[in-house]
Amino acid sequence: MTPQKYTDTNDKEELKCILCEKIAEYSKALADRHQQLSLFETAPVEVYNGDIRVVELFAGVGGFRIGFERASKRFKTVWNNQWEPSTKRQDASIVYQHRFGPEGHSNEDISTVNAEDIPDSDLLCGGFPCQDYSVATTLINSKGIEGKKGVLWWEIHRILRDKGEKAPKYLLLENVDRLLSSPAKQRGRDFAIILASLSDLGYYVEWRVINAADYGMPQRRKRTYIVAYHKTSRIGQQFERARKSPFEWILNKGIISSAFQCSEKEAGYNSDHSNFTIEGSLVEVTNNFGKSEKKNAKSAVCNAGLMADRQVWSTTVKAEYEGEGLTLGDILLPEELIPEEFFISPKELEKWVYLKGHKSEKRITKEGYEYNYSEGAMAFPDYLDRPSRTIITGEGGQSASRFKHVVLTPSGRYRRLVPVELERLNMFPDNHTQEATDTRRAFLMGNALVTGIVENIAHVLLDRM
Repeated sequence: MTPQKYTDTNDKEELKCILCEKIAEYSKALADRHQQLSLFETAPVEVYNGDIRVVELFAGVGGFRIGFERASKRFKTVWNNQWEPSTKRQDASIVYQHRFGPEGHSNEDISTVNAEDIPDSDLLCGGFPCQDYSVATTLINSKGIEGKKGVLWWEIHRILRDKGEKAPKYLLLENVDRLLSSPAKQRGRDFAIILASLSDLGYYVEWRVINAADYGMPQRRKRTYIVAYHKTSRIGQQFERARKSPFEWILNKGIISSAFQCSEKEAGYNSDHSNFTIEGSLVEVTNNFGKSEKKNAKSAVCNAGLMADRQVWSTTVKAEYEGEGLTLGDILLPEELIPEEFFISPKELEKWVYLKGHKSEKRITKEGYEYNYSEGAMAFPDYLDRPSRTIITGEGGQSASRFKHVVLTPSGRYRRLVPVELERLNMFPDNHTQEATDTRRAFLMGNALVTGIVENIAHVLLDRM
């Protein structure tokens, strides 16, 4: 069979020649399954006894859904919401519906969706955008606090609150790693607000900052993962029995530590940061948590931890992994399959070299102020024998950039990554986003997560829920 360009529309058999076998092998090592182009059916979702009903918020192009449904057919996504406020064309929503079907899909501003219109579920997941998490300065009514309009953490809070006894027992959420230390003037306040508000709704919470590459995945993408379980849930009861040893839960027995082995980074944890209680109303937490007169004060929240009844245990951990690892070189398409527009012309190469290189120079602002500017060099081309750098939303387009990936081909030409390769770095199926333009496909992958992280956590949840 003659290999086809990655942009061609072919049936599944024809596309087998360009599927990433390394990622397929990685998936098979976790369970008896394999990667293919069309992983999912678009028929209506049917839920049976023993299935786990999932609601996916801020769904993007379905990264959580891929991770869960790869782990087990028992995970059934019964409703999902994806709405992009800043664009007329809803590319992520279009892709999502092409892959999974329109049933149960909402392309509306989540703030306009009533909780009662969202189906009951066992698990709620989502990568909520990183915004200002502070609460309004007054209590609105007996239902509790209201956040600023459009601040999306508070939409999750609203849905859980308004669902009441029908709220999902389990949550899996994702955000950037700086969530644990923001804002700069009150280190850790934003995360403390989230912990306190979940505690007030009856949830226990564990979290970890995970770099996907530390566990054999092909991209260095560091994100905060939050697993919450209601105190009345099965996992909540498991924790109650282990509550006297919270650090054992963080390091060995919790959901995240069972999915991703770790150890304490130092011989012992920092006692100043290891154990504290979040006190006061959410408004008081907003106003007071993390205030310090010290410059560059550290957050009280470390990269791994646990919260129960507003008591927080937290420590700094490092990854423990002995398996094989995927590299950028492992996921690349053969050079002969790459469209010409992804190659960098000799004329343009000088711009790329300058932007990627070390700089120490004088610059002048628009107002005429002269200042010294310096920055270190970046790898050029990108290393093929290690995981890739983090994909950013500006990865697409032909213009030269300091942050886009560039690889050197066997023929000696430089090129950018094509959308299929960006999909592979996030462990998505090939051509998952093919309904969008190449530039938008790169944007969508810059906003996505590494699906293998969700898949690993889903296996542990499946066993213990």
